[in-house]
Amino acid sequence: MKTSEQKRILIVDDDESHSMMLCAALKKEGFQTEEAPDGQDAVQLVRERFYDLILLDLKMKHVGGIDALKEIKEISPSIPVILITAYASVKTAVEGMKLGLCDYLMKPVDIHELMSVIRKILYLEEERPETIPDLDQRNFDFSGIVGRDGKLKETLEIIKLVAPSDATVLILGESGTGKELIARAIYRNSLRSQSPFVALNCAALPENLLESELFGYEKGAFTGADGRKHGRFDQADGGTLFLDEIGDMSPVTQAKVLRVLQEGVFERLGGNRTIRTDVRLIAATNKDLAREVENGSFRSDLYFRLSVVPIHVPPLRERRADIPLLVEHFLRKYVEKNNRLIRGFTSEAIDLFCRYTWPGNVRELENMVERAVLLSRSTVIHTDVFPAPFRELAEGEPVPEETELMPVRPIREVERELIIRTLEHTGHNITHAAKLLGITRRGLQYKLKDLGLN
Repeated sequence: MKTSEQKRILIVDDDESHSMMLCAALKKEGFQTEEAPDGQDAVQLVRERFYDLILLDLKMKHVGGIDALKEIKEISPSIPVILITAYASVKTAVEGMKLGLCDYLMKPVDIHELMSVIRKILYLEEERPETIPDLDQRNFDFSGIVGRDGKLKETLEIIKLVAPSDATVLILGESGTGKELIARAIYRNSLRSQSPFVALNCAALPENLLESELFGYEKGAFTGADGRKHGRFDQADGGTLFLDEIGDMSPVTQAKVLRVLQEGVFERLGGNRTIRTDVRLIAATNKDLAREVENGSFRSDLYFRLSVVPIHVPPLRERRADIPLLVEHFLRKYVEKNNRLIRGFTSEAIDLFCRYTWPGNVRELENMVERAVLLSRSTVIHTDVFPAPFRELAEGEPVPEETELMPVRPIREVERELIIRTLEHTGHNITHAAKLLGITRRGLQYKLKDLGLN
């Protein structure tokens, strides 16, 4: 394997100052560099000599990045190319992937991120390719969080600021956006990272069980309570407690959680001993808690206690340029898990992934990739492994341009249509339909009620 001093990188950019900046940064890291002011010059250089990697600008006066990429790949199909652009879009990402693009970065280029991507491609060091690179001296751990979208980066910047503190955090976002991943990132980068991380989904349990799960109980507290049980506040003492879907918690339990936040104490069910706990609380919900406060279903005092630092996780339809990266990430995960010999998806399959509006967000995308890996009969996954409702909806949606990142129809309308078609496809089998949609049976029943389909 070559050392970094032997690696030759071609920089293709008609912006002379930007090209000089990249050249200086790469030389400082020990790379050899050459420069080309236009795509046409780059193509000629590739014909004449070997390069380990090409940094290719998208917008140039004569021959642009995509046209140059086509010719470069015809000359040298295996050469890795990174697209650098101020105009990235889903359409650009999809077109580039079809042509064999390795990665793309947004201008102005972050040098730390650039070096991380280059080393990943050239195998100069082991690292997690899906994580957002560190932007300062501290090594933040964002493993599992895939993407470079601007909104996602804003979220990670907030995490960096809030993680070292003990502040309560409220994570807001639709189902399937990865709220627990955000919670775990806060925990991993906190001063409590060596203490327990305990998670509980408040929507998964009826009120009486939720209370006993949170606070525990003493022997004889109720029929079947044969001994003492330590609740989640006990288990998380000194660490972090993550309460998912806290908007589904009853007012009675809300009052008890508020007391823990205010005073740091609670009692187990059936007991009279006050127990002190030191817990950092992170909560999440897919509901509009401010509206829930207005209609009286959520306590205002608890809401203000929880939302010391609110973090909004963007839905997948608002960060579509990350879809190809997520597809690649989940493909590797499930190919390895299921020991399948699969190289990737066809360009038509990637097109469908990028057209679809993903009402189930990243969770739905992950389930779709896993299904495709399991059902594919070839080493390249074709569109025929996708459910018919998914193909029909995705094919009817155009790939968004730079100025069209929102769905062309209201998400509620798309969601309703998808659920109806999926139920028809499964013969109205709710369990099977929920699995295809990437949500729980209870979640689907809630959606049916909410959309007036029950």
